[in-house]
Amino acid sequence: MNVVYALVIFVPIAIVLHFTGIGGDVAVFVTSAIALVPLAALLGRATDETATYTGPQIGALLNATLGNAAELIITIAALRQGFVHVVKASIAGSIIGNILIVLGASMLFGGLKHGTQRFDAQAARTSSTMMALAVLALVIPAVFALGEAAHRPSERDIAWLSDGLAIVLIVIYLLYLLFSLRRPSVAPVDRRRRRRRGESAHQEHGPPTMALKWAMALLTVSTLAIVFMSELLIGALEPTVKQWGLSEMFVGVMLIPLVGNTAEHLVAVQAAIDDKMDLAMGIAIGSGLQIALFVTPVLVWTGLLVGRRMTLVFNSFELIALVAASVTAVLISVDGESNWLEGAILLALAVMLGIAFFVVP
Repeated sequence: MNVVYALVIFVPIAIVLHFTGIGGDVAVFVTSAIALVPLAALLGRATDETATYTGPQIGALLNATLGNAAELIITIAALRQGFVHVVKASIAGSIIGNILIVLGASMLFGGLKHGTQRFDAQAARTSSTMMALAVLALVIPAVFALGEAAHRPSERDIAWLSDGLAIVLIVIYLLYLLFSLRRPSVAPVDRRRRRRRGESAHQEHGPPTMALKWAMALLTVSTLAIVFMSELLIGALEPTVKQWGLSEMFVGVMLIPLVGNTAEHLVAVQAAIDDKMDLAMGIAIGSGLQIALFVTPVLVWTGLLVGRRMTLVFNSFELIALVAASVTAVLISVDGESNWLEGAILLALAVMLGIAFFVVP
């Protein structure tokens, strides 16, 4: 993780390149994308430190709210500049990336070290079921928008449908959050493991490493820095895409989610390597769930505020990928066990989808 923090040097580099014009838009795009990685890591660190002081329940709410802050900031910046298709692709890419890439890498590396790993099957099934519900909510507007002409709603009706579904998604997200907070904070398998090791919950999670005021200061500064770097990144997006010959869909599905969630990805993989598969599952599926149930509705209503109307009508490529990823998550979580082969399968599906999105014009 120290190597990730060292990349913060790219923050001033991106700023200098932006204001001097050295290297053009491509240089600004690349350096600002790299700069977002350590900033996302710092934001995650600040969130974790703050949660240590607030207690498990409020801490869970804080993590749920800020866990995808970098992703949300980047997509809001893209939405303000009119890149609605990029925003939708980024939403799909974040969900796909968390379920396939993060979970796949966690299972692969954790399984190579520990063999078969076990996790709380009930919690995983609940999260996976919620994910399936969220994906179905994203499918509904597309089905109506692409239906028969005689029964096809108008664009205005589709916009109202999206607004209504956004409200439903936020409500079900809050209910899911309430349900999760009422569950024991540590899975039974983890409690048994800790009793065998003679560890307490405090020993496993460790004490805070910084004062609350410094954690809050780091939270504020990293958030502001992410906002500024996101503006630079999105500002250089269109000319960079044209110069590289990439489609906006590929950039949205593959590149932006990878940049915004890099730090979170590393934490999940490290948790699996440390044989904390419940934590890895929670990060991977939980983060994708936050994107689907919280970030997406927020972006729909943000579009209204900034004058960039965004509906929940995703294209067929994104919908197929979302359905495939959510179904895979449900199947993986049924038995409460994982191994390296299942991780390799998830990564293979991610690679196939990446190749498919690359060839889409």
